[in-house]
Amino acid sequence: MGKPFTVDVVTPEAVIWQGEADFVAARTTEGEIGILADHEPTMGALTAGAVVINSTDGSTITVGVNGGFLQVFSNQVTLLTDRAEMTEGGKEEALRLAQELGGE
Repeated sequence: MGKPFTVDVVTPEAVIWQGEADFVAARTTEGEIGILADHEPTMGALTAGAVVINSTDGSTITVGVNGGFLQVFSNQVTLLTDRAEMTEGGKEEALRLAQELGGE
């Protein structure tokens, strides 16, 4: 288990998920990004797809997002998106959900 950092997944309506994680993977317009503690400060535009969060409690959280932005700063990862939903399935289910969110 790596050093923990804080993660927030935020939409205009609500905070979808907030907690401590030791790894986050997301797809940006520049490609896939993996984030560990002490990552360089970064900003990126998210594409529709899956965000995978490895929580410090051992669980894996998968969120379907329909674009948005990702910010990494001082061991804080913030994902701002117009639409996002947590899913019980894996990355494929989150990708399907993200595509549905974009079609609404």
